[in-house]
Amino acid sequence: MTSEVRIKLSETRIFKAVFPNTTNHYDTLFGGTAMHLMDEVAFITATRYSRQRMVTVSSDRIDFKKPIPAGTIVELIGKVTYVGTTSLKVRVEIYVEQMYENTREKAVTGEFTFVAIDENKVPVKIV
Repeated sequence: MTSEVRIKLSETRIFKAVFPNTTNHYDTLFGGTAMHLMDEVAFITATRYSRQRMVTVSSDRIDFKKPIPAGTIVELIGKVTYVGTTSLKVRVEIYVEQMYENTREKAVTGEFTFVAIDENKVPVKIV
């Protein structure tokens, strides 16, 4: 299977509702909660691409462009953007949708780097 096909097949989409228990005093999603969700989607994407043990080694730039209010729906989309020898990068975008309107906006973008490891937690080649 080519890398391009693996990238396409590993794309990951997860939807979540933004409930009040995940928001701050401005009634918008906590930045840390957004980052947690993004790392989870990135991990799933990296694992689906490689089918190996993967660990996060860095989160590159994360841009919060729009607030994500309570009472909205978010879609997180993870896609592999780079594959190296033992590492790969995943871009995650968060889109926010109003529950009762047909509006959708990109709110957050970030990149995460993962390394493939063996059972001894030593980096290994991505197959």
